[in-house]
Amino acid sequence: MPKAKLNVHNFPRPPLLERTPRHLVIKWNNNVIAETREGYWALETTHPPTYYLPRSSLSSFVSLTQIPNKTSLCEWKGRATYWTLKLNDTNDEVKGKIWSYESPTPSFKDIKGYLSFYASGVPWECFVDDEKVVPQPGDFYGGWSTSELEGVQKGGPGTWGW
Repeated sequence: MPKAKLNVHNFPRPPLLERTPRHLVIKWNNNVIAETREGYWALETTHPPTYYLPRSSLSSFVSLTQIPNKTSLCEWKGRATYWTLKLNDTNDEVKGKIWSYESPTPSFKDIKGYLSFYASGVPWECFVDDEKVVPQPGDFYGGWSTSELEGVQKGGPGTWGW
């Protein structure tokens, strides 16, 4: 049975944070570096969902290091902290493509310490219920698009003023 379409223009503002039972997987060179069914998604008008995974979902062969003095501010969630992810066996690493909220606003307290992964400009692939995601347009936002979404998404040229 096909999934119901979700129109990103019907997502709320301010964003809604919900627990999601969806199967979230991140693979690097076909190796699972993170996997969970205990994530959250944030739904915000004109954005594909942004997924947050518990740190316990990370595989034992990866490590995280906080990037000093690299932050950004979300008016809804608070100040984001950015991370370097390293494969311990090869020392391959990616800097600044994972973020978390270590002291989120009260409305987003449930994702304290959870990790969100960019799907663009990275060597890993992100999956929702076995579907490979398409990164949100542009290189600023970190939403994950799947085939169930419809509507023009923020992030591409001409959408910054929305």
